[in-house]
This record gives sequence, structure tokens and C-alpha cells, in this order.
Amino acid sequence: MKVDGIRERAKKAATIGEFIREQREQAQVSVRQLARLAGVSNPYLSQIERGLRKPSADILQQIAKGLAISAEQLYVRAGILESRHGDPELIAAILADTGLAERQKQVLIEIYESFRHENAADKTSEQTAEKGTGLASDAAVVPPKTRSNTHVDRK
Repeated sequence: MKVDGIRERAKKAATIGEFIREQREQAQVSVRQLARLAGVSNPYLSQIERGLRKPSADILQQIAKGLAISAEQLYVRAGILESRHGDPELIAAILADTGLAERQKQVLIEIYESFRHENAADKTSEQTAEKGTGLASDAAVVPPKTRSNTHVDRK
């Protein structure tokens, strides 16, 4: 199992490196220029592009800035993030916070995603319950019948 994990990480590193190279070439930026923009050495960036190094979230963010692309795009490609349905700017802000450790960043994102998932599940449950009872969300609520004031003849 550990060998498979190592292979998977190596595959992700190659994928992120290939993606960065493609983006850099499309932007018509040299390795040296991007390295300077990202604040890393030219050899280090070259190793990333060849899949020999796996960059941290901070380095990916700097590369994204240098390429003028979304940091989240790089995080997903690098396997740091799964493709998410939350607010990409919020996730990118958490990942960019230098005052947090990498594990703390991941925990914050996991908590955020779990809240979103919980709220989506609650909303689905409410909609299912409304359909099951025949109530529509915009239907008028009818109050329960009250006791009638009519006189009943008792013999």
C-alpha cells in the first residue's frame, strides 16, 4: 500500500510539473523569469516541472501569481486539494496564510467543507420532507380547527 501511495504522489508531482510547464509556455515566460517571479531558484523550478520535486502550497501560490492563474487550480492538480464546491477565494486565502502550518490549513478546509456538506444534506432533507407531506415551501399554513361556539342541544 505504501508503494502505491508513493507512486500516486510521484504521478501527481509529474502532473503538476507538466501543468506548470504548459501554463508557463502559454504565457511565454521563461523558466528563469518564472523562478524570479515565484521567488525560487531556477533549478528548483526546473525540478518541479520535471516532476522531481513536489512544491509546497506556498510555492504553488507564488507560481500561480507569476503565471496569473488561480492558485486553487494548482492545489487541485498537485493533490493538495480535492476539487471543491466551496468558495475558491476562501480556500486560497486559508492556504496562503503564512501564520498557519500546512496541517492547520488542511483541517480548516476540512471543517469548512464538512459544514457545507452538512448544510447541503439538511437542505435536501427538508426538501424531501416537504415533498413527502405534500407541503410546498410557499404554501399557506392553515391553522388547526378551533372549537366551535355553536350551541349543542343536550337532552
